[in-house]
Amino acid sequence: MRKILLLEQGYKNKYPPLGLMKIATYHRMLGDDVTFFKGDPRDLILKKIVSDCLVKLNAIGEGKDWSDQIGLIESFIKTGKKTILESILGENIAISQSSRLWLKHFSQYFRQNEFGKYPEYDRIYVTTLFTFYWNISIKTIQNAKHLVKDLNELKIGGVMASLLPGEIESATGIVPMTGLLDVAGALDDNNIVVDDLPLDYSILDEVDYTYPTGSAYFTFMTKGCTRTCSFCSVPKLEPTYKEKIPTVDKFHKIKTLFGEQRNLLLMDNNVLASPRFPEIIQEIKDMGFTKDALYLEPNQLDIAVRNLRANINDAAYVKRITLILEHFRAKSVKGKSLEVFENMLRENGLSDLSQISKENILLAYDEIKEFYEKHRDKTPKKRYVDFNQGTDSRYVTEENMRLLSEIPINPLRIAFDHIGLKDIYENAVRLAAEYGINRLSNYLLFNFNDKPEDLYNRMKINIDLSEELDIQIYSFPMKYIPLFGEEAKHRKYIGKHWNKKFIRVIQAVSNATRGIVPAGRSFFERAFGASVDEFNELLFMPEAYIINRKLFDEDLGYTSDWRELFSGNHLNEEEKTEAMRIISVGDFSDLSALTTNKRILQLLEHYTVRKEDLSEDEERVRTKRAFDQLIHDDQFLELTLTYDYDEQVIREVAHV
Repeated sequence: MRKILLLEQGYKNKYPPLGLMKIATYHRMLGDDVTFFKGDPRDLILKKIVSDCLVKLNAIGEGKDWSDQIGLIESFIKTGKKTILESILGENIAISQSSRLWLKHFSQYFRQNEFGKYPEYDRIYVTTLFTFYWNISIKTIQNAKHLVKDLNELKIGGVMASLLPGEIESATGIVPMTGLLDVAGALDDNNIVVDDLPLDYSILDEVDYTYPTGSAYFTFMTKGCTRTCSFCSVPKLEPTYKEKIPTVDKFHKIKTLFGEQRNLLLMDNNVLASPRFPEIIQEIKDMGFTKDALYLEPNQLDIAVRNLRANINDAAYVKRITLILEHFRAKSVKGKSLEVFENMLRENGLSDLSQISKENILLAYDEIKEFYEKHRDKTPKKRYVDFNQGTDSRYVTEENMRLLSEIPINPLRIAFDHIGLKDIYENAVRLAAEYGINRLSNYLLFNFNDKPEDLYNRMKINIDLSEELDIQIYSFPMKYIPLFGEEAKHRKYIGKHWNKKFIRVIQAVSNATRGIVPAGRSFFERAFGASVDEFNELLFMPEAYIINRKLFDEDLGYTSDWRELFSGNHLNEEEKTEAMRIISVGDFSDLSALTTNKRILQLLEHYTVRKEDLSEDEERVRTKRAFDQLIHDDQFLELTLTYDYDEQVIREVAHV
């Protein structure tokens, strides 16, 4: 039996690591011991070292309860700071003398990477995602080297590994695995095709991170794409288009082992290109995803206990059962029922759910199961299907739109990557509305070959269509980042028709809405302007004035002062050209170094007001709260969000 570690970096991401979930299934089939960890592998080692340290400290037998100092012990082992050590030991001399050496020993063992002399894993897989996560990915790979017995058994895969294999090898000395594991024997000398295996959902319960996908089947009906768009990674990642791949058997295996899932999230990159699309829709309906289908959640506690008894993944299922019981106690029972449940937990040694063990759970389950089944939530919920990578408007026909209307599609995502697709895109949206599909969304790629006004016009088209057809179209502007080379390793790329200031304006406007441009003309026109001219003016407006519009426009009148200096007769054409060049660079830290022209300097004074120095105005706060609530209430909006509009990313881009 081999010890296998599956690693995903500590970045925020929407979807769980499907590749690692298949690899987990593969290694469990072979009888291997599998562990999944999300984050820096040094943190995994730190947890183990802290646990070993506690064993030693408790074995000393000095009568001290160390459990309430785990946080301090972890901090000391990680940093070695003397002040933390003294806080741990306190004033008890006997305890200080007998424990000090062990604490110092474990701290040195961690900080000097001595654990690397005794690696415990026979094989480690590190998955990679977007190329702009370069730094964290390389750090994870380098730290993983200390944990594997043989560097040849450190396997790097995923999106970034396939797009930047040479760069990864140069940085780490590890040759990554590229493409899909879609041939027999890709990992070992056997006939197993890893890419055809069902997902192991249990590994997701091993980590503290919660993926926002909720209860869902993740699968593909097709693989690859018939297009070769230069901005897209799919031709590199999945070069061969497969018009239909086996799905039903995997679906039934997941359902049997992990229970019925609520929604169906399909990862296809161009499902409408398949000539077998009618067959795909029928298969989706056969899986239980018919129009207006309802979902009744199975007994999750029963499933978890069954798999715990089967020794499938003890660590995951003990943790999952703990969370199930905690949620049940907090949400499902009240009053006398809560008292009864608390007594049942106490009588069965489960009163402290943070300390429960497999043995406690299995002994107590017969006492708990009937009560849980009686009181658990059995409210039927709507089921949804989401082709989350979007559909290609160029393949939309009346027939396949009719077929889509026969499943609970929510939302229908239709790509609108450039303004040249306008007529085809509009036709697709009109067909969707005709067949009763009234909730749509799309990514609007910008910062590629487009111009800023192209982005504005695509957003406005969605506003116009929403209003005309009485439907909802949510737009999500998504900034292009190169796929290859040095510019792929960060988020700072600026397209030929864009500049730093323009990018930051889009981020500033959309930050309060987390990147969502909703249907609704009044909001859109206030946010982005009622015309292309107003939008172009907005691109040059000081960011503080954009973010706190009510304050600077209505309360202080600064915006109108700026507008008079920028758009009025204050500057001649030559001066305005020079001012626009300076503004486009976006660095106003030293105005005197930018120009000696007093009229331009008077305009630039408006750009020295920093949003960081101001509290947000009430209008912006209300907007943020409204959209936070909207996202909270709508899982599919959350799944569509990009991270381009997070404050951390905006600050990162600011340092171009």
